[in-house]
Amino acid sequence: MRKWIFGLSILASFALQAQITDSTKKKEKMQWFKDAKLGVFIHWGLYSVDGIDESWSFFNGYISHEDYLKQTSGFSAKNYQPKEWAKLIKEAGAKYTVITSKHHEGFALWDSKFGDFNSVKSASAKQDVLTPFVEAVRKENLKLGIYYSLPDWSHSDYTHFTRDSIRYKVQDEPSRWNKFLKLYQGQLKELSEKYNPDLYWFDGDWEHSSEEWEAPKVRNMLQEKNLDVILNSRLKNEGDYDTPEQGMPITRPSNPYWELCMTMNNSWGYQKNDSDYKTTDQVIGIFADVLTNGGNLLLDIGPKGDGSIPQEQVAILKGLGRWTQKHNEAIYGTIAGIPKEHFYGPTTLSKDKKTLYLFVKGDSNGEVVLRGLKNNINRIYVVGQGSKLNHQEVGKVYWSHYPGIKYIKLPKHVLDENMTVLAVMLDGEVDLYREKGSVIESN
Repeated sequence: MRKWIFGLSILASFALQAQITDSTKKKEKMQWFKDAKLGVFIHWGLYSVDGIDESWSFFNGYISHEDYLKQTSGFSAKNYQPKEWAKLIKEAGAKYTVITSKHHEGFALWDSKFGDFNSVKSASAKQDVLTPFVEAVRKENLKLGIYYSLPDWSHSDYTHFTRDSIRYKVQDEPSRWNKFLKLYQGQLKELSEKYNPDLYWFDGDWEHSSEEWEAPKVRNMLQEKNLDVILNSRLKNEGDYDTPEQGMPITRPSNPYWELCMTMNNSWGYQKNDSDYKTTDQVIGIFADVLTNGGNLLLDIGPKGDGSIPQEQVAILKGLGRWTQKHNEAIYGTIAGIPKEHFYGPTTLSKDKKTLYLFVKGDSNGEVVLRGLKNNINRIYVVGQGSKLNHQEVGKVYWSHYPGIKYIKLPKHVLDENMTVLAVMLDGEVDLYREKGSVIESN
């Protein structure tokens, strides 16, 4: 009996050690992603020609599939400048980029051996437009992410066609489904061998189960090429990080690795009629909210069918770039900030937790308030501007461990045109008072 229990104990110990090892390996693999903070998403495809909803326009019946495919004649890429794209992305402060290699309609941006529906064989561009972008991204030392849609609504061997039309069910025609599996997995192997991306951004996994997609097999196949490759959450249960879309999480996500993917206006791909762009202030404000919760922002652009990027989008990226360059120490390589009860705004912390960064929206009436900070403050300065700031502590009495309220004077001449960031250097790791306030009785 004792031998049996001892044997189970050894097995449990091995299992625990394996979990610790896996957790350590994942932490090492995800570190660049955790530190990157900002990426640029690129939706570019047939839908960019007429400026209609990407793939969904025909799937939902707003346009016929036949008319949707006519956009191939307009996908010219005649003004496409991949090197300028990459430079602009880097200038914005992004550390990685994700481009749609193939959306749900199945149109590929590279010369795939699996079918003719791509930018080389089907479009007026007559060229592989993915490869030059990948090369430009690598030259700018950016991390490369490739978006790949699992469904292919245009392909005759795929199950779904439109919202009201399904070609077949997997259980009824398994051999037909296997033909499609070979196609999509073959394309992924092409992408893996040709580009070896740092990250895969999957989409469309809701239409089939993990077993039907053969998701574990796909993950293993991609890891054979690159053991450190990162996968998003949309390959069923095989992903490394979560991808909330458009809506900023109200509470901090439980997953330490997450990314908010968000459009600049209300559309992923280029739409001429959508002029409802967010202001640079709004984008920076959302980015700061993401940072305080320990996540990344994947900000989307939608180039036109000719390869040019709309000027409104260029302006937002350049404005964001000015701000990120000025405040880089408070952004990159930082960790999630302090709870919002202590400062009514976004915050980040240096990795050693000895510098607290406060993101100040507006002029705060010339004063910034910090609550419940036990630490003594060694120095406060304006990030990217350098001015040293003074502070006052009120409500602190010598016989109570309850910290006082710290007021930081913020003169108007140090304010940033979008959002000001303050660095608060502490006398040790950040230490916060998280108890309920106690009653003070006087004698």
